[in-house]
Amino acid sequence: MSKTFKERYLSHEIELEAIDDYIIEWNNSDTEETLAKFLGLNKEEETAWVEDSDDALFDLLEAQRK
Repeated sequence: MSKTFKERYLSHEIELEAIDDYIIEWNNSDTEETLAKFLGLNKEEETAWVEDSDDALFDLLEAQRK
């Protein structure tokens, strides 16, 4: 199983802008996973992203980055 966007971002393998590639991949797939699950986001992160902004999500992720 490949790593999610969140896993790769937190381990410094990719930058924030790579989220767009993951969204395109999800849109072109036949997965039944939600976008949030596909990206590896928890409920708090999903809510911040949907209800607030990209920046709110990225702030949460940046706080977890090693």
